[in-house]
Order: sequence, then structure tokens, then C-alpha cells
Amino acid sequence: MKMKNQTTVTKFILLGLSSDPQMQIFLFLVFLVIYLITLGGNIVIMVVIRADSHLHIPMYFLLFHLSFVDICYSSVTVPNTLMNLLTDHKTISVNGCITQIFFFFLLVVTEAFILSAMAYDRYAAICDPLRYMDTTSTRICVQLVSGAWAIGFIDALLNTVFTFKLHFCGPNQISHFSCELPPLLQLSCTETLTNQVVLLTSAVIVGSSSFLFSLISYILIISTILRICSAAGRRKAFSTCSSHLIVVGLLYLTAFFQYTKPSSVSSVVLDEMFSIQYSILTPMLNPIIYSLKNKEVKTAIGKMLGKFKFLR
Repeated sequence: MKMKNQTTVTKFILLGLSSDPQMQIFLFLVFLVIYLITLGGNIVIMVVIRADSHLHIPMYFLLFHLSFVDICYSSVTVPNTLMNLLTDHKTISVNGCITQIFFFFLLVVTEAFILSAMAYDRYAAICDPLRYMDTTSTRICVQLVSGAWAIGFIDALLNTVFTFKLHFCGPNQISHFSCELPPLLQLSCTETLTNQVVLLTSAVIVGSSSFLFSLISYILIISTILRICSAAGRRKAFSTCSSHLIVVGLLYLTAFFQYTKPSSVSSVVLDEMFSIQYSILTPMLNPIIYSLKNKEVKTAIGKMLGKFKFLR
């Protein structure tokens, strides 16, 4: 096929979730509320952790960085989606699309490994409490967070650098509300085998390694909890870990399936539902889950609100 006879696509059209104007307004309001909750909830957690000296421990250091990642993660797709829901021209440039994909990979992988670090933190707190402050020192926590960002950057770079070699000449409509790599590869006029191999390999290696790290930590945690004689002690330990398990499950089950499933089983509706779950709902649910399940965070928020009322 000769490239000189083909038209080069410079923009993509994001078809979004619905073409019905009334449904678009409804979706705009829903996503706007979700985004505001995401921003507000995560900012509150960051402010509370920074302001309350009692929360200056490894667990909340990691939670602080998780909240920061969630703000960035949600901001990669939601603002552009909100804008597209209010306009008839739902376009994004090729470079803009690839940039969005880069930051998506960067942040979702970073979040996955920060969650793994939090699983290690819970393992150290429950299984080896006497050495907790040594095994989760500030230096180790900084290394874990830095490593999460480094792995995220490498994975994002590997998955996007090869997309610049692709040529887009045919259909320019993406059946999605944001740019993601699998639907983008389907529009390429050139061979995408390298991209698909890199995507599948990185998804399996990165996804399975971070998931196995969390899984092993929780297997050890559960075995320790089961040896606790007190029923109240077991309930308290399970409660400490349950919020983390919920977040990990929501993120991994949807994102891993989305990026490893064969293209032959692709479904627009299913793809969009999964994407909404791991890219929009999960960043919103993180602060809600941690706030409702964590007594120390709720106490710190209560103190901060009390000081605010006193100042008024």
C-alpha cells in the first residue's frame, strides 16, 4: 500500500458515550459531580495528612501520594470528556491523543505500585509490628514511591514511543470517550504487531508483578489474622485491610481485563463501562473508602472542621 495516495489523519473524533443531547447533559452533570468529589475528597485527605502530626507515619505517607496520583489520574480524561459532552466538535489531535495515552499509562501503573507498597505497609504493620518503623522507614517509603513513578514512566514511554511510527489514514472515529491504546491501534493503516506485543507484555508483566506483590502480602496478612485468638482483634485487622482490598480489586479486575483481552471479544459498551470504572470511579472511591473505613482519618477531619468552625 502506498502512503503517498493516502490521506494523513491529524485529528480523531471521540464518539463518546451517547449522541443524544439530553443524555449528554445528564452525563455531563454526573461526571462533573464525580470529578468534583474526586478533587475535593483527595485534596481533603492530602491537607489532613499534612496538617495532622499524628498521621505522619508510613501508611499515611503512602496514602498522601495515592491521593495525589488520583487527582492527576482523574484529570487526564475527565476534563476533556466534560468538554466534549458540551460541544458538537469532539475532536482531539493525534499528538494530543498519544499524550493522553502516555499520562494514562504513567498514572495507572504508578497507582498500581503505590497500592502494592500500601499492601507491604499493611503486611509490616500486622505481621511484624515490632519492626514496623524500621521496615517502613521514611527512606524505604520514598524509595517505594519513587520506584512506582519510575516504573510508570518506563511503561508509559514503551507503550507510546512506538505509536509515533504509526500512520493513520482511514477512519478517524474512536468509539470511546477518551483516547486509549487498544482502540487507537485499530485505526492504524500500518502494522501494529510491535505495539500489540509491547502492550500485552507490559500489561502482563507490570500488572501481574504488582498484583502478585499485593496478593502475597495479603496471604501473609490473612494467615497472621487467622492466628489471632481474639475475635475482636481479627475484626479490627480485617477492617484495616478491607479498604485496600476493595481499591485493589476495583482497579485490577477492570483494567487488567481491558488491556489483555483479545480484540475479538471487544464490546464498545463493555469497554466503556470498564474504562469508567478504572479511570473515573476508582479515583473518586479511594478517598471515600479510606475516609469511611479509617477511624484516624475521620478523627483528623473532625478536628480540622472543628478548628475551621472555631475560626469562623
